Amino acid sequence: MADACRTKSPEANPGVGLGAAMGALALEGRDKLTFSVGSPVDRFGMWIEQLIAESTGKEGKGILPVEGEPPGAPEAYGDDRFFVRIAVDSQASDAARRISALEEAGHPVVRFDIADALDLGAEMFRWEFATAVAGRLLGINPFDQPNVQEAKDRTNQILSGQAAPEPSGAGGPEALSSLIASIRPRDYFAITAYLPSTAANEERLARIRLPVRDGKRVATTVGFGPRFLHSTGQFHKGGPDTGVFLQITEAPLERVPVPSRSYGFDRVVAAQAAGDLAALRSRQRRALSISLGADPAAELASLAAAVGKSASR
Repeated sequence: MADACRTKSPEANPGVGLGAAMGALALEGRDKLTFSVGSPVDRFGMWIEQLIAESTGKEGKGILPVEGEPPGAPEAYGDDRFFVRIAVDSQASDAARRISALEEAGHPVVRFDIADALDLGAEMFRWEFATAVAGRLLGINPFDQPNVQEAKDRTNQILSGQAAPEPSGAGGPEALSSLIASIRPRDYFAITAYLPSTAANEERLARIRLPVRDGKRVATTVGFGPRFLHSTGQFHKGGPDTGVFLQITEAPLERVPVPSRSYGFDRVVAAQAAGDLAALRSRQRRALSISLGADPAAELASLAAAVGKSASR
């Protein structure tokens, strides 16, 4: 792959070809790069998510990587998507057939067939090269991440007592309904969940994100905090003002002390959530924070029902 990406002919260079498509489609408005990744590299989309979001989401521009959103029917999407299928056999699965249906409906689609997991090295090189090319076309520097440091600084200010946490808001039905109602065509809906990153929680959050995708025909993302701060977090703050953010937190974790500090990791996580919310609101992003209580699973189910009702209006 490295040798192929040295090819001077753009048509024969896999990195240039992909990067040119990413950049050109983003400039045309198809800036939601949506991944369908299959076995044996099912979680590879998470790595690409960080690469693209951190590299391109700045100066009010960027390409939003959409990872973990199951393929839907063609009518669930607007005109801002670019789909990528990565798998050993990209034509055999139900997901692959859904991607083919999207292509038939007129959405741009690219497929990368891989032989086995050892092809990951080549794919990483391809995507790194392509992201640099796309950044050049967008007119940004893909090699910095200015807004990641800002979130760190706000967190440290809260931990040191130099700043108070941003008020999270009531998070009641009216506020949630207003947030969902604010979603416009070509926006995206981002769930930032400071919850344990488990398969069960992924399923619960999917029941929140998919009704928004289907009802509003917008891209949806899920990020578990604090990990997402180093992936889509850069895009949320440095990218275009098209994000609608639902932050979900839970009761403090059991206190585990941080060596040489007066606080524990529970307070660190809370400060990271508060710092992220403050950074979003400082840019007048549409953001709502909801805190779960004693029964997170039941409350997430209720939240999904409320979001679904609002999204269907």
